[in-house]
Amino acid sequence: AAESTCLIQGENGTGKELIARAIHYNSPRKDKPFVIQNCSAFNDNLLESELFGHVKGSFTGAIRDKKGLFEMADKGTFFLDEIGDTSPTMQVKLLRVLQEGTFLPVGAVEPRRVNVRIIAASNKNLKEMVEQGVFREDLFYRLNVINIGVPPLRERKEDIPFLAEYFINRSADQHGKKILTKRALEKLYDFPWPGNVRELQNEMERVVVLAGAETKITAEMLSPKIMEQSEKGKVQGARLHGKLKDALEDLERDLIREGLRRTGWNKSKLAKELGISRAGLIMKVEKYGLDKRKLLK
Repeated sequence: AAESTCLIQGENGTGKELIARAIHYNSPRKDKPFVIQNCSAFNDNLLESELFGHVKGSFTGAIRDKKGLFEMADKGTFFLDEIGDTSPTMQVKLLRVLQEGTFLPVGAVEPRRVNVRIIAASNKNLKEMVEQGVFREDLFYRLNVINIGVPPLRERKEDIPFLAEYFINRSADQHGKKILTKRALEKLYDFPWPGNVRELQNEMERVVVLAGAETKITAEMLSPKIMEQSEKGKVQGARLHGKLKDALEDLERDLIREGLRRTGWNKSKLAKELGISRAGLIMKVEKYGLDKRKLLK
């Protein structure tokens, strides 16, 4: 699996590049190059020259040989972002690299060998594109050896406190330690984050600067769009209160308690079963006071 091709799928801003980096730096290739190219950044001709390089005189302006990114990534990992935006012609050329480990620089006659692990990413549904006939099926299966689906932030809200704290601490080095107030955190929970992790990161970097010498980041420091959304959510959420909310929490607590007993306190396994992150499960275990010693009595 350490050499297998990976396909990371998820909305813009979900952190696909971070995942690709983590895969590279935890693989046997970690000391070799990690090269990135966004496939939607160039038209076909420019992308071909960028990826595979060109030989001197192959087109007007090619005054010297140029090394392509595949050659630069040799023995390392190549992260191809937005692979769903490639043309059918480019897809054939990428398939050749995956199948034969060779590529042809623009204007060259002799193919060149390359040893590279490819990690591809897309914000589009490539399987649907295959069914529509706009993405090659053989390339899709070559890329889809290991499939990683990254859910949007609105579907993993339990990760918000940890991500927010991480981004605050990273930015706070220059501005001193900062903490989010409970009310500010509630506002972050209520917001749907259309720009996902990237949007949360930008927001945290902004409020750290805004807080200046203050150690607490208050709700009032957050962007107006976050405050407004939170108020909307409050009106809709007002119906879910009192007895119904308590009943749902009781049900959740019982589910988690039974799950912990059944899995022998294996939080990773239970989190997977419940469809939440391990960090989110730990938060709920603490919230409901589900202490291992008490449960084992």
